[in-house]
Amino acid sequence: MADVKRVFYVKYLAHNNFIDILGKRSDIRLDKLENDSPDDIATPVLAGAHAFQIGSARDELAKKYHADRDLLRRTQSLLIVSTNGAGYDTVNLNACTDAGVLVVNQAGGNKEAVAEHALAMMLSLTKKIVESDRASRRDKNLNRALYIGHDLRYKTVGIVGLGNVGKRLAELCRGLFSMRVLAYDPYVTADVMKANGAEKVEIDELMREADFVSINCPLTDETRGMVGAKQYALMKPNAYFVTTARGSIHDERALEDALRAKKIAGAGLDVWEKEPPPLEHPLLQFDNVIVTPHTAGVTREARESMGRFAAEQMIAALDGKPVGRVLNPAVWPRYAARFKETFGFAPER
Repeated sequence: MADVKRVFYVKYLAHNNFIDILGKRSDIRLDKLENDSPDDIATPVLAGAHAFQIGSARDELAKKYHADRDLLRRTQSLLIVSTNGAGYDTVNLNACTDAGVLVVNQAGGNKEAVAEHALAMMLSLTKKIVESDRASRRDKNLNRALYIGHDLRYKTVGIVGLGNVGKRLAELCRGLFSMRVLAYDPYVTADVMKANGAEKVEIDELMREADFVSINCPLTDETRGMVGAKQYALMKPNAYFVTTARGSIHDERALEDALRAKKIAGAGLDVWEKEPPPLEHPLLQFDNVIVTPHTAGVTREARESMGRFAAEQMIAALDGKPVGRVLNPAVWPRYAARFKETFGFAPER
């Protein structure tokens, strides 16, 4: 039976309070690896690890440390994979389930930051703030009439994915601007949507009716490529597309075509297929596209919250206590058996 519970992470954590909180436990050992750690250092850490606190950004974590079948072959004692954020692009859920590894995330830890960021993009786009800022810096005889915007009040927002962020965004849009809220999420009932002030619709209706489309769902096999040329063609010519979710949910080339043909009014993009996007990326050339480098969920408050969420959930999982943000519940029977074999007692569900 294991007396020491071993946790490792690679390169970075959401916040250093994770180290402080785990450091109060004498029975938990925390190891840090780098993307380029030599094998003689990495191999024993991987071999002995019971838990992996994994980064959520796929382009910041070396592929060999993504939680896929290859890594799982090198971490035979691994029981738990915990993401730094809500996203889990770096985790193969099916592979973890097959291996009896529980996967948890920190959903809700940065909902305020992401919802505010999406709303800020909506405001910046409809008020043409970034466009007029750029023009003011380059045009000596600026024509103000070219940058007249619109109010958010009474407009319609379409939210794709009514989870933690989607619900908070709906609350902000309704409460601050009396907006109509449409939502598409096949996993949320109409009653739950109604309780959160949203109307349940199919995605095509949402794209047709919304003045602002906000993507707030996770990247899965189901959502990959969900927004493409067909969906952009349904949007109003004065509508805006905003995403603070994950790259690859929307088709970047189709978005470029829609903007170039003036089929939509503009876009706010925090996420990309490849992050950061190359400077020559076509979408970076449009004045009516505002971009941020996947920082919607990265505020000081959100980082602190995510670090605390992760540490508290990690300790609960290692202690065999119930955890609330499980991504692969089907793993439980095999995970529970492996946990008992390792620590000598069964975890609570």
